[in-house]
This record gives sequence, structure tokens and C-alpha cells, in this order.
Amino acid sequence: MEFDTILSICLGVGLSASVGFRVFLPLFVLSLAAYFDMWQLNESWQWIGSTTALITLGVATFIEIVAYFIPFIDNLLDSIAIPLAGIAGTIIMLSTVANLDPVITWSLAIIAGGGTAAAISGTSTTTRLASTATTAGGANPVVSTLETGVSLLMSALSIFAPILAIILVVIILFIVFKVFKKFKRSRGKA
Repeated sequence: MEFDTILSICLGVGLSASVGFRVFLPLFVLSLAAYFDMWQLNESWQWIGSTTALITLGVATFIEIVAYFIPFIDNLLDSIAIPLAGIAGTIIMLSTVANLDPVITWSLAIIAGGGTAAAISGTSTTTRLASTATTAGGANPVVSTLETGVSLLMSALSIFAPILAIILVVIILFIVFKVFKKFKRSRGKA
């Protein structure tokens, strides 16, 4: 496997993990990277680097970030975030993975891209629900700020240091697994 292919997989997984925290922010960062020729997208996905996509994704990112600071709207967004994250994670992997057979590309896109994004989004949604239940939503802006920050950090790392980003994804997924296991154990006792 070529080094460019490995980097493209790391980029895709890193951005997909970012999608688990904010759906549009990683897409916007990818659009910026493609627009400024920092990353080459697959041929049929080059529209993501267009001026129209850049503006549209920028506006969507801004609206999404602001909306997560509005009580009730943040929980409403979480109710649709998991399927949207899965779709966006799949799209990101499809647009970035290079030099692979289409069957392998689609498999990676669905499993590594969509699966990673959905797993992280599910944990993020659970965190917000716990925050809402325990603080009556008072801590939700803090949770939103952390999620946005992690999404931005992961997106930037994915573009500039994809191998470091994949290491961070593994750490995040390990934490997600531990949180899920703890949550499942506590529900079993109740």
C-alpha cells in the first residue's frame, strides 16, 4: 500500500471522528484544505473544494456551532446528529481515500468513516443528555464548547498531521468504549 493511501485513510478517519462532535465543521475544514490545494480530493468529490461549497459549509458550520449553545435546540440537534454524522463520515472517507479499489473504498467509508462518526456522535449525545439531566442544561454550553474545540483540533490535525490524528482517534475510541462499558454496567445494576 502506498504512503499516500495510508495518509488518505488517516485523514478520512480523523475527519470522520471530528464529524462525531460537529457535523459541518470537519466538512468545512476539508473544503478549505481542498480550496487552497492543501489536499486533493477524489475526482467525483472535487466539488467540496469549490467556492460555493466553501461558503455553504462555512455558513452551516457557523449555524451549527451557535445552535448548540441554545437550550432545547442542542438536544434537538443531538436527536438527528447520529445519522447525519454517519452519512458525513462516509462522505468524508469517500472523498479522501486514494488509490484503492472501489469495494475497499466503500467498505472503509461505511465502516471506518460512518462507523467512527456515529460511535463518537452517540457518545457525545449521551454526554449532553447526562449534562441536561444532572445540571438542567446549565453545563451544556461547556459541553458544546469542548465538543467544538475537539472537532476543530481533530480536523486541523487530520489535515496537517494525519498519522497523529489517527492515534488521537484510537485514544478517543478507547475512551468511548470505556464510557459505554461503564454506562452499560450502571444500567445493568439499576
